[in-house]
Amino acid sequence: MARHLSLLANPAVFMRVTKPIVPIAWALGVIGIGIGTMMAFFFSPPDHRQGEAVRMMYVHVPAAWLALQTYALMAVASFVGYVWRHRIADIAARVAAPIGLAFTALALVTGALWGKVTWGVYWDWDPRLTSMLILLFLYAGYIAIWMAFEDPVQAARMAALVAMLGAINLPIIKFSVDWWDSLHQKAAVIREGGPSMPASMLWPLLSMTLGYAAISAAYTLLRTRTAIRRQRQREAPARRPATVRLEAAS
Repeated sequence: MARHLSLLANPAVFMRVTKPIVPIAWALGVIGIGIGTMMAFFFSPPDHRQGEAVRMMYVHVPAAWLALQTYALMAVASFVGYVWRHRIADIAARVAAPIGLAFTALALVTGALWGKVTWGVYWDWDPRLTSMLILLFLYAGYIAIWMAFEDPVQAARMAALVAMLGAINLPIIKFSVDWWDSLHQKAAVIREGGPSMPASMLWPLLSMTLGYAAISAAYTLLRTRTAIRRQRQREAPARRPATVRLEAAS
């Protein structure tokens, strides 16, 4: 596996391997979200307490999951780039940050709307809400560091430190409902004993999650490929051999 990862650190190999993956990921994303949306609206029943408002779950929960997953991948890529100085790892971490920020913002906004219906308020300093807000700031800070430094090597190393240190927030988000009193309910899908929600709710939730994940992967790969292409274009003049023109003597 280490050998395969080292091969992907080669820009030419990365470009060749990921080229067919991008359109497949886009297609899977559209299909997953399409099926999930159809099942959520036409086959999933309303909740006996929340009524139709429960359908916000099919946007909120996948967005929250992908916000955490994207940050975890960003932190791992940052670690690889920081330790082994793999340029593609730094690029992948950088391009993943905006979509992670978008997922976090989507989770917070839909959570506020859902919270107004279920809790009666848009916001509460609940442990999970607070830690998700911190995640939003971590994403924003990471992006700001890349924008603040003109030297991409220095920016990559400083941003990687923030990403790696910020990863400590991920288990806090995940286990906050178990460690402290929280308005959020405990895990209903990934839990000991299996999911506690009915299949009519579980399947559209999983379909939406897979769709979100595929879209995220397609976007990240596409942006990484674009960044590699631009970097090659910038480096091309430096690789060209110098030419000397001899003026004819007049």
